[in-house]
Amino acid sequence: MAKATAAEVAKGVSRYPWREKLARYKSELEKGVWGYWELGAWKPLALTARHRARLRKEVLLAGQDWPYDPARGEMRDRRKGHKVDRIAAEKRAHTAELMKKMPEMLLDYKKRRWEKKMKEEEKDSSI
Repeated sequence: MAKATAAEVAKGVSRYPWREKLARYKSELEKGVWGYWELGAWKPLALTARHRARLRKEVLLAGQDWPYDPARGEMRDRRKGHKVDRIAAEKRAHTAELMKKMPEMLLDYKKRRWEKKMKEEEKDSSI
């Protein structure tokens, strides 16, 4: 057992290999998740996505935090869907509002019709 530990130390193998990898790629990881713009040209990271994911997994399994994840965007408050469905729902809501006003509208209509009838009768009687 002691020989194995001594052999590891002699070879320079660390107990936490992810720390060495993290130190080696720290400057590269700080540039961005997928790559970065340099002098108007897109440069991909020197670290591949597979190796980056593996390193991230090792760090998280060791109980450390991983600060190189991109910021999460806001969640949508409206669901995506078909325009037809959205318009139909708006029409139904509008119809419901109009139905609440329907008794007043009918009374107004009857009043206008009655007034028109009275004007015609006055016109006929005056001629």
